[in-house]
Amino acid sequence: MNSIPAQDIKRRGISAVDEALREGPVHVIKNNRPSYVVLTEAAYAELLESSHDAARARLRESLNDLEAGRTSRYENADDLMAALDAEES
Repeated sequence: MNSIPAQDIKRRGISAVDEALREGPVHVIKNNRPSYVVLTEAAYAELLESSHDAARARLRESLNDLEAGRTSRYENADDLMAALDAEES
């Protein structure tokens, strides 16, 4: 894990982050725990795009299920939640 203590950032400024980013995303350690992740703009854009791609894929699957009749209807949200809870058991 590429990490940097928050104290280093406080002491050295953004140059400490810039150096660490050369090796990939940077986990900022605060109080001995990873607290933040710093990404380059390009890495962030890639992360957003992959998230959007995954959402579009899930939507396509849902539409395919709807068209194929693989859907269920429930009277209300409580009935739906009960069915989902039963599936998990």
